[in-house]
Amino acid sequence: MTDNNIKLERTLSLKAVVLFGLAYMTPLIVLGTFGVIASTSNGAVPTAYLITTVAMLFTAYSYGIMARTYPVAGSAYTYARRAIDSRVGFMVGWSVLLDYFFLPMVIWLIGAAYLNARFPEVPSWIFLLGFIGITTFLNIYGIKLASKVNSLLMVFQILVIAFFVLLSIRHVFATGGSDSLFSLGPFLGEDAGFTAIAAGAAVAAYSFLGFDAVTTLTEETIDPKRNIPKAIMLTALIGGGIYVLVGYTTQLVHPGSNFVNSDSAAFEIATTIGADLFGAIFLAGMVLAQFTSGLAAQASASRLLFAMGRDAVLPPKLFGALHSRFHTPVFNIVLTGAIGIIALFLDVLSAASFINFGAFIAFTMVNLSVIFLVSKDADARRQYGVIRGMLVPLIGALVNLWLMSKLDINAFILGLIWLSIGLAQLAYLTRFFRREPPEVAFDESEPESAPASVNATL
Repeated sequence: MTDNNIKLERTLSLKAVVLFGLAYMTPLIVLGTFGVIASTSNGAVPTAYLITTVAMLFTAYSYGIMARTYPVAGSAYTYARRAIDSRVGFMVGWSVLLDYFFLPMVIWLIGAAYLNARFPEVPSWIFLLGFIGITTFLNIYGIKLASKVNSLLMVFQILVIAFFVLLSIRHVFATGGSDSLFSLGPFLGEDAGFTAIAAGAAVAAYSFLGFDAVTTLTEETIDPKRNIPKAIMLTALIGGGIYVLVGYTTQLVHPGSNFVNSDSAAFEIATTIGADLFGAIFLAGMVLAQFTSGLAAQASASRLLFAMGRDAVLPPKLFGALHSRFHTPVFNIVLTGAIGIIALFLDVLSAASFINFGAFIAFTMVNLSVIFLVSKDADARRQYGVIRGMLVPLIGALVNLWLMSKLDINAFILGLIWLSIGLAQLAYLTRFFRREPPEVAFDESEPESAPASVNATL
C-alpha cells in the first residue's frame, strides 16, 4: 500500500549525490574492461579515457542545464520530449531502452569472464547462467539487501582500486626504478594511431554510463537547481580522473595490448603485482561489484519496462503488470534475464558497443535539447548565451557522434534494427504520427521492491 500524500524529503547533500553517481557508474568497471580497451586502442588506455572524459564533460554540462530547467525524472527522454518534440523524445527513450536491455548482459558477461579466468576448468557459460539465475530470482523476490550494501560496496571498490594502483606503482618501481613511473608510453601505446585510440574511446564510454543517474535524485536533493548540475559535472570529472589514473598505472605494468584473454586481462595483472592473495581479493571485488551492479541494472530495466507498459507505450497486460504475491514486474525481470542469455554468443567488446550505440544517441540528443531550448526560450538565451547555450552543446553533440562512428559495425546493425522497431511502434501509437505519443511517467505506481537508488534514468 502506498500513500500518495507522502512527499520525498530533501536531505541529500552535494557530496551524497556525487557518491551516488559514482556508485552507479561502478568505478571498478575500468579494470573490468581494461583488456578490451587496451586491445582496441593498441595499448593507449589512458588516452582513450582522457578523450572520453572530455567528451563526457561537454555532455555533463548540457545535462546540468537541462536538469536545472526540468528538475524531474526521465533524463534524456524527458529533455528531448520537452525541448524538441514528443516524438523525438519517444525515439530517444526507445534508443536508451537498448542500453537497459544489454547493460545487465554486459555486467554478467564481465563477471563470468573473470570467474572463468580463475577457474578455467569451469565453462564460462555456467557462471553466466548462474549470474542470470540468481539475480533474476532476487529481483523477483525483492532487492532490499542490494540497496543496503550499496555504500559498503562503493567503499570496497575504492579500496580495491587504491590497492591496485599502489601495487602497480610498487611493481613498476621495483622493476624499472622511479624514472619508469613517469612515461608517455601508456598514452602513446604501441604505434596506436588516432583511429585506434578513438575506437578505444568509443568503447571506454561504457564506463561512464550512469553519471546522469543523479538526476533521479532531484526531489531528494537540497537546492537541486544548484547541486544537481554540480553533481553531474563532478561525477563525470572524478570518474574520468579515476579511469585515467588506473588506466595509466595498469598500462605501465603491462604495456601494449597482448593478453591471454583480453576480457579478463586485469585479473592476470592483479596476480602479477600482488601474487595470488591480491588476485583473489581483486576477483572477489570484481565479482561482487558485477553481481550487485547486475541486480541494480536488471531492476532498472524492469522498472522502465513497467513504466512503459503502465502508460500503454508497450502492451500493458504484459509489461504493465505486477505479480499478485511479489508485487514485482515478474515478466519484465524474466525478459531481461532471458535477453542476457544472448551473452553466450558475444564477447565484452561487442556487447559494450551495443550499449554505447544507445548511449551516444541519448548523449547527443541531450546536447541538442540544450540548443533547441536556448533557441526557443528567450530567458534561457539570456541566461546561457551563445557560447554556453549553443557552442558548448554543439561541440558535445559532434564529439558524441564522432565517437559513435567508431563503434563496431555490428552495433550499428543492431542499433538501426532496434530504432526501426521503435519507429514502427511510434507509428502505431500515433496513428502514423498524426497524434502525440503517450508520455511515460516515472513517479507513480513503482514496483515495491525497487530500492530508491535504482531508478530508471531514461
